[in-house]
Amino acid sequence: MTQTSPSSLPFLKGHGTENDFVIVPDPDNAIELPASAVARLCDRRAGIGADGVLHVVRSAAHPEAAHMAGEADWFMDYRNSDGSIAEMCGNGVRVFARYLQHAGHVAPGDLAVATRGGVKRVHLDKTGDVTVSMGRAELPEGDVTVSVGARSWPARNVNMGNPHAVAFVDSLDDAGTLLDPPPYSPASAYPTGVNVEFVVDRGPRHVAMRVHERGSGETRSCGTGACAVAVAAIRRDGADPAVTGTPVAYTVDLPGGTLVITEHPDGRIEMAGPAVIVAEGEFDPAWLTETAFV
Repeated sequence: MTQTSPSSLPFLKGHGTENDFVIVPDPDNAIELPASAVARLCDRRAGIGADGVLHVVRSAAHPEAAHMAGEADWFMDYRNSDGSIAEMCGNGVRVFARYLQHAGHVAPGDLAVATRGGVKRVHLDKTGDVTVSMGRAELPEGDVTVSVGARSWPARNVNMGNPHAVAFVDSLDDAGTLLDPPPYSPASAYPTGVNVEFVVDRGPRHVAMRVHERGSGETRSCGTGACAVAVAAIRRDGADPAVTGTPVAYTVDLPGGTLVITEHPDGRIEMAGPAVIVAEGEFDPAWLTETAFV
């Protein structure tokens, strides 16, 4: 990581349904964030600790987002906890938007956020929930299977700007420890890896899930995963809004909280849930220069 004055580098910590993030404000895209730096920031023993990093950059200042600057002033340069780059993070977008409000960059109401998965529309309540328009799901054809130990389940292939394999199981314990990525087949279905969701029913239009996020392991919550789960459940239950003409909402319980996912007849998916800024400070300059980024 290179910058002129490391001692002045601020950070914040936030979470959405306990999917937690280190937030690095960098409007001018002046901070280099190699994978090793991100991984150390997210280390829960040697760093700040998080499921990922939200690098906050003005769209016009970032080469991957400049083409979206006319639609969205701010770009969420999202990184998984291992330092790898991700297309999207649903909980991350909500926390990102809450940070922009916290920092005085935006007022409550509607705004747009640029991501590698496209421009996302966000509604910020003055307090409480943040609602994100997550776009439309893609449902690639082909059978997919996920496994834990000797057991396997069919999974629904859902793409929410990032790939998901959704498996309905009898118990969330069937997912095991989720320390390692669950094996899947065929390998060609997910050439860059996949987020795997294990899902059980809680009641009518109410499910619960656990998730292994690629590059992060099991997390307390995954916004795009909750959307993928809702889409898979809607199709399984024969409630496709494109067919019925009626929006449908599913409540999705995650280890870190609850999200409400709504799919509209035109395919638009909205996700609503809390987003909280919990702390802010500055990185220790000795840790920055001598330990974290060598």
